[in-house]
Amino acid sequence: MMLRLASYNVHKCLGLDRRRLPRRVLSVINAVGADIFALQEVDHRLAPRPAALPHRLIERETDFTAPPFALDGPSLGWHGQTILVRRPIEVTALRRIALPGLEPRGAVLLEAETTAGAIRVVGVHLGLIRRYRTMQIAAIRAAIGRRRAMPTAILGDYNDWSARGSGEALAPEFRLHAPGPSFPAARPIAPLDRIALGPGLHLVDAAVHAAAPARIASDHLPVWADLRIDPPPPDAVPN
Repeated sequence: MMLRLASYNVHKCLGLDRRRLPRRVLSVINAVGADIFALQEVDHRLAPRPAALPHRLIERETDFTAPPFALDGPSLGWHGQTILVRRPIEVTALRRIALPGLEPRGAVLLEAETTAGAIRVVGVHLGLIRRYRTMQIAAIRAAIGRRRAMPTAILGDYNDWSARGSGEALAPEFRLHAPGPSFPAARPIAPLDRIALGPGLHLVDAAVHAAAPARIASDHLPVWADLRIDPPPPDAVPN
């Protein structure tokens, strides 16, 4: 049994045609066919940070649920990020991870039981400066290290134009994969959106979703990866 993870920076649902169309973004999300979807820039930037991708629209027009990452108010996520989970996947834990940097940043962590096995997914939108990206990855790894062992994926907008794409900060436990150029959407040249896989997760296939209307719905294209999850050892005792 395989599981499809995906990541998409939705750019506050503002397309390259300067039209803000949440339904168009949701049509792209539906077309990717993922089981778990990490999203970035789902809320507007300024307080009170109202949702650019409305929660009710997600519930009405997709098979996904949006777990309660928002602390309060009209936001969909936390620091503009959320993770959508396809029904009937069972979410077992949610956490918010504060990240260091010049500007406020955070990661969102979700643990779930799926038909393919238990998995932890961390959604990220890392900073623009390399030094802070390295610090942010270290903070994420420290937060993961305080939790029980579980196959873990860290995916999102890494904001790294280099060939290594922050892979050196994730090694040796995590293997960083770039499905392909995902930015800018109209003529992608940079693989900013990446997926890091920890022990117990095996990449089967991965790609960038570039079918219409993805090339105009946001300034990024979504990326996805099909994974196989190792079964737990026979003597494993769940916490």
